[in-house]
Amino acid sequence: MDFGIQGKIALVTAGSKGLGRGCAEALSAEGARVAICARTTAEVERTAQEIAAKTGHEVLAFTADMSKPGEIDRLLASVREAMGDPDILVCNAGGPPPGDFASTGLDAFGPALELSLMSSVRLTYGCVSAMKEKGWGRIVMITSVSVRQPIPYLILSNTARAGLAGFMKTVAREIADSGVTVNAALPGSHDTDRIRQTAVKRAEAAGRTLEEEMTESLKTINPMKRMGTPDEFGALVTFLCSKQAAFITGENVLADGGAYGGIL
Repeated sequence: MDFGIQGKIALVTAGSKGLGRGCAEALSAEGARVAICARTTAEVERTAQEIAAKTGHEVLAFTADMSKPGEIDRLLASVREAMGDPDILVCNAGGPPPGDFASTGLDAFGPALELSLMSSVRLTYGCVSAMKEKGWGRIVMITSVSVRQPIPYLILSNTARAGLAGFMKTVAREIADSGVTVNAALPGSHDTDRIRQTAVKRAEAAGRTLEEEMTESLKTINPMKRMGTPDEFGALVTFLCSKQAAFITGENVLADGGAYGGIL
């Protein structure tokens, strides 16, 4: 199937590993001109080379920290200079530290919101105008199943992701007639470093080893009894960026192996 994004300029933030890398690989495989960023120059450059070797399409690497507004501004300026205005924007950022209400102080919320909420807000403000001028654009925000069902020991992430869902829905409806769609992809448990960090916290609370916690989690993590893969998640995000998804906007699309139990 031709997704209609060959030659489109796609920016994937926090794209050097995990779900971000999965998205970057899938977009590049469809012929998009992909830019990725991460905080560590050597790591993001290595990832860009690996994706390009796999897909046969050039991938450009940039260094930026999504928790720092000035670096987001510089990233967008650098991508425009090297490639042009993004047609596709995948907003991704590493999550804030795990913790519950009792262990999380008020001072932790500001940095968490800057990273997991405001980074996507800033990126959206930086890209929407050019997309509207072209009459075509795709924005996908990587949030979490916690938007539907808060996750224990992730109070900071739960708070930020829910706020981002409200922003996403509002913007999507306001610009729906412009040819630009805005959606969110909600990952459940995927095999990433982030999931393992959270498992460490749960293991400590339960008095188990990490291996014991992972074994127990896989029994109840979702009806499929397995974790998702970054490749599977990247395929979902790429579909949301396709011409076939032109009538989908303002949606929170779950990819959680059936873990969420609600009807809506």
